[in-house]
Amino acid sequence: MRIRLLNETETRGLISPTQASASCRDAFAKLARGEVELPDVLTIEVKEQHGEVHAKGGYLHGAPRFSIKVATGFYHNPSRGLPTTSGGVWVFSAITGHLELMILDNGYLTELRTGAAGAVAADLLAQKTIGTAGVVGAGVQARYQLEALLQVRNPGRILVAARKPAQAEAYAREMSERLGRAIEVATSIEALVRQSNLIITATPADSPIVLAEWVQPGTHITAMGSDIPHKRELEAALLGRAKVVVDRISQCLTQGELHHAVDAGVVTAADVYAELGEIAAGMKPGRTSETEITIADLTGVGVLDAAVANVVADAAEHQGVGRWIEA
Repeated sequence: MRIRLLNETETRGLISPTQASASCRDAFAKLARGEVELPDVLTIEVKEQHGEVHAKGGYLHGAPRFSIKVATGFYHNPSRGLPTTSGGVWVFSAITGHLELMILDNGYLTELRTGAAGAVAADLLAQKTIGTAGVVGAGVQARYQLEALLQVRNPGRILVAARKPAQAEAYAREMSERLGRAIEVATSIEALVRQSNLIITATPADSPIVLAEWVQPGTHITAMGSDIPHKRELEAALLGRAKVVVDRISQCLTQGELHHAVDAGVVTAADVYAELGEIAAGMKPGRTSETEITIADLTGVGVLDAAVANVVADAAEHQGVGRWIEA
């Protein structure tokens, strides 16, 4: 049996951010319509090394392939001179069950589809005109989130804040040069939140860094850092003030911002307005008022991994990219 092998460089050349966003939006809609197979997430914590491992997978009905993805985040790695994230995707034939493709992308597709999910959420829930967008966090995903956001919104001003000011300053320099527009460093997370009407939180925080009293009416928040049970970025009371949208309610009840708000007795599962796919599929409207606060609680669903892997697999086959190994 022959298996195609792709490395990170090859993978990057086979899918664009625009393609990733389109495939993720379609996958969300199919999830809402019951047109996917989506198993629960397998999570492993390696606490001694501040590490986490996620195994996710999915199958979109009618697709020629299904996928299983493993992604890791080891947060001591920068001190070792190593990237924080790694991982790969295993793509199987949905006809024979045979392994067709191994994508050794060092976690690139995970970062790309997570950013794409944030863009879908912002497009469906944020105000059309954004005066100030604020990014809380200065890591890799904070970069992907901002780049993806700019596909769907053109904020007049962009702020960044992080718990380590030096990281925020480095982010601002790098992203200003990359995007060709000024990124300002806010004096604090509170200052950023109070000034922004679109906020992205992209941190590994395990206690709230955004408080309810700071958030102004009309604000949209995309919260994507809380993807294992102990992590959280938002004060529970904030969810009580907001229209809450989740990527998958069963996941968010165990490892999302929703999980913490339910545990605190602030909201219940019945208070969740929608899964994001319901809005993407046109089953429910998104923002219905210029003054409502909207929150997208994103924990990462495996059908997004399958969707972007399908794009890569199709492109690799059509372009003849990669090399073969014998199994």
